[in-house]
Amino acid sequence: MSVFDYSRRETSTTRVGDVEIGSGFPIRLQSMNNTSTMDTEASVAQAERIAAAGADIDRLTAQGVREAANMGEIRRRLRERGCRMPLVADIHFNPRAAEEAALHVEKVRINPGNFVDPGRTFRKLEYTDEEYALELKRIEDRFVPFLDLCKANSTAIRIGVNHGSLSDRIMSRYGDTPSGMVESAMEFLRVAVKHGFNDIVISIKASNTVVMVETVRRLVRAMEAEGMKFPLHLGVTEAGDGEDGRVRSAVGIGTLLGEGIGDTIRVSLSEAPEAEVPVARELAEYLSARESAPSVDGEYAPGYDPVAPAKRPTEKTGPVGGDSLPVVLGYDDVDDAILRRLGAAELRRALDDSEVISGLAGRVLVVSSSHANPVADISSAIHKLWSAGLRNPVIASLDYGDTPAEKTVIRASADFGALLLNGLLDGVEIKSATMDREATDRLALGILQASRRRVTKTEFVSCPGCGRTMFDLQETVARVKAATSMYPGLKIAVMGCIVNGPGEMADADYGYVGAGVGNVSLYRGKELVEKNIPSSDAVDRLIALMRADGRID
Repeated sequence: MSVFDYSRRETSTTRVGDVEIGSGFPIRLQSMNNTSTMDTEASVAQAERIAAAGADIDRLTAQGVREAANMGEIRRRLRERGCRMPLVADIHFNPRAAEEAALHVEKVRINPGNFVDPGRTFRKLEYTDEEYALELKRIEDRFVPFLDLCKANSTAIRIGVNHGSLSDRIMSRYGDTPSGMVESAMEFLRVAVKHGFNDIVISIKASNTVVMVETVRRLVRAMEAEGMKFPLHLGVTEAGDGEDGRVRSAVGIGTLLGEGIGDTIRVSLSEAPEAEVPVARELAEYLSARESAPSVDGEYAPGYDPVAPAKRPTEKTGPVGGDSLPVVLGYDDVDDAILRRLGAAELRRALDDSEVISGLAGRVLVVSSSHANPVADISSAIHKLWSAGLRNPVIASLDYGDTPAEKTVIRASADFGALLLNGLLDGVEIKSATMDREATDRLALGILQASRRRVTKTEFVSCPGCGRTMFDLQETVARVKAATSMYPGLKIAVMGCIVNGPGEMADADYGYVGAGVGNVSLYRGKELVEKNIPSSDAVDRLIALMRADGRID
């Protein structure tokens, strides 16, 4: 087996009710209610729809002890109706709610960024090593009673780190970095291991796919170094809705699944929760099928870092390569005369022939694959090209044939996303018998933007909504998009609440964040500009703010 072949990461097994999570089992699919957890009937009905869509596990928010306790009633009614899907309580800021939830549901998600540390305020704190050690002891003292309670009730735990809610303490030592996110998880994992608690799943998420993928890879490396094999839950936070949401999720989740990393997934869309499940299923099935793909020989090029890859150096040829933005073949003006089309296996063979190599000079290579694992096939060929010291730009070309358009969106995003995030491409070409040229061009540009390689449109970051959201998220996202989608390069965040809002939108130009029942706060970057605006006025006020700043007409 080569470094490019699919191989599922070996993990321990975590039991969540009747569902087992880990490398010995299929990739589990999850979603999350957006109903109020105190609205028992609405929550039960939505959970049933999520189960009917094929989810293995469902999550509900529990802001306080009252909501946590009511999850027991929701669970009881679901069992009465014959639904045995395990429930997860989503906890932020409130250890007492976590303890109550552990009595009623199969798993409790806690956020290391706010379980013991206070919520993030973006304050710069300073700690000596001794003071920092005391903070870690404080975490252990508060976390261990919760571990004991979960152990007594056979309740699993998800340690869920979000980029948007790292504590000020972690930020003070590690900054807003993948390393900080990893350490936030490892602090809690070390306590759990020390005290013999192993029914754990870990998630470590971000809305930025580059950050998300690198961070999960770093977490795997950190756990391996300390002998941990806990299963992983994957997701891209605040992915948005429609095609953009599916593309961004598939780029991040699909890249990792293709590497054998990930045991349970959630696609977070600003849509009805049950709409997330078919997307997750397609990702899981498409990437898992690579286990039976023929092996692809090859090694990484010298100096390549598979955790945080740098862009492969290439010579600019026409408009392609060098420091140029990646092209979309057919959409961008590229002279056919500089292109050399060949399959990935053909390229590998050609690199063993010095005469053929000389014929590649000054050409942009358009590399295709019909292999069952096209990412491995193309990656292997590019690394061999790289190892040979050749700097030809490479455009990957994949043909999805008569695959339905909605599946092509997901598959192409996973395939090209992995190749782009791994620094291997100077361009993309998507072929499809079920999508017209305009649709494949739009998809290609969307994948490039989701991979942070080329920006061609307004970027929207929006959460999927949950019981904390106090306004109509889908309607609001639609209104904001309608008013601002014609401004490429502008990044706007629409967030349901403060849990991840100010953090995940920290690199956005503007943020729209739920601030309570019927109220919204507006941000310019990290700066709070207007507070507690009635949600009925907030979109107009956001547009007025952007116009006053000269960002839109």
